This record gives sequence, C-alpha cells and structure tokens, in this order.
Amino acid sequence: MTQTVVDHQISAVRQFNRFYTRRLGVLEQQLLDSPYSLTEARVLYELAHRDAPLAKELAGDLGLDAGYLSRIIQGFSENGLLNRRPSAADRRQFHLGLTAKGRLAFGRLAKRSYDEIAGMLRKIGPRNAERVVAAMTVVSELLDDTPGPPPIATLREPRPGDIGWVVQSHGALYAAEYGFDASFEALVAKVTSEFLSSFDASRERCWIADIDGKPVGSVFLVRQSDDVAKLRLLLIDPTGRGQKLGRRLVAECIGFARQSGYRKITLWTQSILVAARTLYQDAGFVCVATEPHRSFGQDLIGETWELEL
Repeated sequence: MTQTVVDHQISAVRQFNRFYTRRLGVLEQQLLDSPYSLTEARVLYELAHRDAPLAKELAGDLGLDAGYLSRIIQGFSENGLLNRRPSAADRRQFHLGLTAKGRLAFGRLAKRSYDEIAGMLRKIGPRNAERVVAAMTVVSELLDDTPGPPPIATLREPRPGDIGWVVQSHGALYAAEYGFDASFEALVAKVTSEFLSSFDASRERCWIADIDGKPVGSVFLVRQSDDVAKLRLLLIDPTGRGQKLGRRLVAECIGFARQSGYRKITLWTQSILVAARTLYQDAGFVCVATEPHRSFGQDLIGETWELEL
C-alpha cells in the first residue's frame, strides 16, 4: 500500500469523524439539550448498566484520566445522582451506584437519544436505514479489538432472498473447494425451484442458519414418498463453521421427519465430502450404495445414505 493511499484513507476517516460528531451534536457543550457532556452521559450509561463498579474500573474501561473521572463522580454525588460505598477489599476505593434521581436522569437522556436517532433514521427511509446500520456494524467489527465469544448461529425458516443465497452459495463454495462447474449450481437451482413450487408445509421444511442477520447455512427435508423423506442441500458457509452447525441442521431434519410420520430419511452425497459424510455417520445414517459417475465437471463417487426412523 502506498503512502498516497494511506493519506487518502486517513483523510476519509477524519472527514467522517467530523461529519458524525456534528450530526450527533457531540461538539455542543451539552449532549442532546441535556445538562451533561458526552463523557458525563457515557459515565451515566455505564453506571446504569453495571452492578456497583469501582471508579478505577470505569476509568480503565472508558480510557478516562482518574482525576477527570473523579470530578465527574463528585459532581454527580453533589447533585444527588450517585451513591458511593467503600469497598470491603480496599477502603480507598468506592463502589458506585445511581440513586433513584440518577436513574431518572439517565432514563430521560436515553429517551432523548432514542428519539433523536429514530428521527434521523426515519428521514432516510427503511432501506437506507438498514444500509446505515449494516455499514456501522462493519466498522464496529473491523475496528473493535476487544476479544469476545463468537456469535452463535440461530436456525430459522427461509425469508425472501434466502433461496437465491442457497443457490449462489452452493455454486461458489463447491467451485472453490471441489472444482465443480456451473452444472452443479444449475442442479441446486432446480432443486430449490421444485421445493418452492410444490412445497408441502406439513411434510417439508427448509432451515436457514443465521448469524447476525446473515445466512451461513442451509438444509432441506423434502418428501420422496409417503414413508421416505430426502435430506438435501446441506451447506455450511466457512463463516459458520466451528460450532457444530451441521449437526444441528441434520438433527432438525431427523426430528421433523419423525414428527411428520416418515419411516426413513435418504440422501445422496459424494465420497469427497468427508465432513458431511462424518455428520451423517454420526447421526446414524448408513451408506447403502455407491456409484462412480461423471458430473459437475468431475469424476466422482456418488453415495446413497439412509436412516431408519
């Protein structure tokens, strides 16, 4: 990366900072027409959301000078917003907590903030509001160096656009990881089209694995006959791997199949899909047939697996 590009990026970030601080009124002496500065409002927020923190904990977490924080705490105490209780472990330290008056002050400030942001987003419309939120999420994720637990996927029914994601993701992932050609994506498109056109809600399901509003996995259970269900299009995007999501999706299929009165689940896979084969084997499926074939631009060995319910 050249110095010119770095200078351009720095200028862009500084310009955004100037714009956004003006937009939120951060440069005004009081925040949101309240008696509090931005820093004071942040201290109020932390006190309202923590259980009797120590002053030194707040100073460290907020990156505030201890003397500056001490003056804020003193002001809050004099105005009846704050109680201070000596620490049993160190009498020089105090546990802090908001009084009823303090919680009322925070509630008013939080309401003003909510109304201000709601008004800002309302002006730009729902679609642009989603774009703003998505962009802010990306900025937060990339700049936040605080370690935390990885987000856990949730399983849900498909929403508009999810089936298109299933087709695109299968095509892209299998091309990248196994060298499959476009005929595989065409097959996935056919399977999903048939699912949508003849969907039987009483005996068929699609599950989408979702992390923070984005699909990261899928599986379908469709009717093959009155007694036999077919598991299809199991996919885990690389961003959803590492949390046994495939096991959860397969378990959902098995549970729904039993509930729907099926006596067997069958599926077709390829011998090169080692991770998927392990999932099926661990769930109790048995490989009952194999057949070499030339498909998707590759020489493959197809496998039929079955689970008696």
